[in-house]
Amino acid sequence: MKLSQIVQSLEAKVLTGDDLLEKDIDTCGASDLMSDILAGLSEGCILLTGLTTVQVIRTAMVAGVGAVVFVRDKTPPQEVIDLAKEQELPLISSPFSMFVSCGRLHACNLTGLDGRR
Repeated sequence: MKLSQIVQSLEAKVLTGDDLLEKDIDTCGASDLMSDILAGLSEGCILLTGLTTVQVIRTAMVAGVGAVVFVRDKTPPQEVIDLAKEQELPLISSPFSMFVSCGRLHACNLTGLDGRR
């Protein structure tokens, strides 16, 4: 699924990475615990989180995350956006809760990190 389709499905706004919306995303994970992200995310997946700290971007870089979605209409501080731009990591913000966002992506045939639906 293209990142642009994810943006559309989540009725999201793009915070950074407008030029990366044709990126393919096949798997999705959601967590607010960065240790879970490091333990379980797969290369190129999309990460849904309610956290808006610099640690989210640093964790995403280490884990090889393809894009980050901030749920509940959250917008991170400018330093977080700037770091994501430097790392060419797309950031988007969805108005939906994490539960609803995950459900919408599941309905679009994205799989969980283990490849199951």
